[in-house]
Amino acid sequence: MKKKLGIIVNPVAGLGGRVGLKGTDGSEVVRKALELGATPESPARAVEALRSLAAGPAADRFEVVTPPGNMGADEAKEAGLMPTIVGKNLNHQETTSEDTKQAARLMLENNVDLLLFAGGDGTARDIYSVVGDKLPVVGIPAGVKMHSGVYATSPRSGARLIAAYFTDDQLPLREVEVMDIDEEAFREGSVSAKLYGYMNVPYEPSLVQGMKSGSSPGEGVSLQEVAAEVAKRIEPGTVYILGPGTTTRAIAKELGVEKTLLGVDIFVDGKVIAKDVTYSQVEEAIEGKKAKIVITPIGGQGHIFGRGNQQISPKVIKQVGKANIIVVSTPEKLATLRGRPLLVDTGDPDVDIELSGFMRVVTAFNTETVCRVAT
Repeated sequence: MKKKLGIIVNPVAGLGGRVGLKGTDGSEVVRKALELGATPESPARAVEALRSLAAGPAADRFEVVTPPGNMGADEAKEAGLMPTIVGKNLNHQETTSEDTKQAARLMLENNVDLLLFAGGDGTARDIYSVVGDKLPVVGIPAGVKMHSGVYATSPRSGARLIAAYFTDDQLPLREVEVMDIDEEAFREGSVSAKLYGYMNVPYEPSLVQGMKSGSSPGEGVSLQEVAAEVAKRIEPGTVYILGPGTTTRAIAKELGVEKTLLGVDIFVDGKVIAKDVTYSQVEEAIEGKKAKIVITPIGGQGHIFGRGNQQISPKVIKQVGKANIIVVSTPEKLATLRGRPLLVDTGDPDVDIELSGFMRVVTAFNTETVCRVAT
C-alpha cells in the first residue's frame, strides 16, 4: 500500500533574503521585497526536492496530497507527480500564515504519513501550531533565518531523507526544535530566538541540519586572532564582500570600520562603501573588478552559503571564484559542528558542486584549518 506524502509550500518564504530584508513575515515586507526585485525561492526549491524524490528509489512508494496552486499542486505537477488536491478554496495567490495552518489541518484530516513543507522558521512555527507531534515532517529550507532543526540540509537532502523513511522501516524519528526569532529585532541587528516546541523528523545526521548555535563568551581572543590574520591579507584595490556574523564584524573592527552584524557589507581600500546591501548591489559593486568574499560558517549548522547571506548570489560566487573566498571561523565555532562538514546550499546545484571538496579556514593568527565542504 502506498504511503501518503503531504506537501505544503509557502510561496513567499525566503523572498526577502537576496534583497537584504532578513525575512518575509507580513504582507508589507512581501510587498517591499517584490519592489526591490526579489523573486520567489521556495517554489523552485520544493520542485528540486520533488524531482529528486520522483526519480529516486521511493518513486513507487508514495502518492501526493497537497493544497492547490503554488501552495504545492503546481510544484508537484512541475516535478512530474500527479497530486490529489485538497482545500480548493484556499487562497493560494496571496498566502498568509492562516493559509499555511489551514493546509496543515487538511494534512491531518487526510491522514498523510509524512509532511514535506518548504519554507522558513515562520512556516515551521505555523505548521507546528497545528501538527505538533501528530505527524512526522521534513522541512525543505527556503527561508532566511533558519534557526529550527526540522530542515534537511538542502532540497536534495530532503528528498533522500523522505526516500529513506519510505523504504527503511528502521529509520528513527527524532524530536527536534521549532525556533523562530523576532524579525523586527533581527532587522535592527539583534537576534532574539524563542523555542516554540518540537516536531518529529526522520533522522539521519548527515541529511538534517542542526539547530543554530550562537557565539560563546570565551571566543573573544580567538576572534581577535582571526581578525588580525585577515586584516594583514587585505589587498589594495580589491572589493571585499563581508558576510554577516560576529567573526566578520571583528575583522571590520580590526580594519577600523563599522560593519552591520547581520547584513552583507562592501569594503574597499580602508572604507565600507555600502552597508546591508542587496544581491543587485553586490553584483554592481564587483562588476569588472577583482573581488573577494569573507564569510563565516553558521555555528551548529556549518552552512557557509545559503543561510542568512543569500545576498551573495550564485552569480557573484561564480564571478569571484572559489580561490577568492576567505572562510573564517574561531576553533570554538568549528567545534560545534562535531566533525560534520561545512555546507553549501546556494540555490544553484552547479555552484554547490564547484564549491564542494576542501577549503582552508582561517582559525587564528598565521593558522588555517582544512575543512571538507559538502553540498
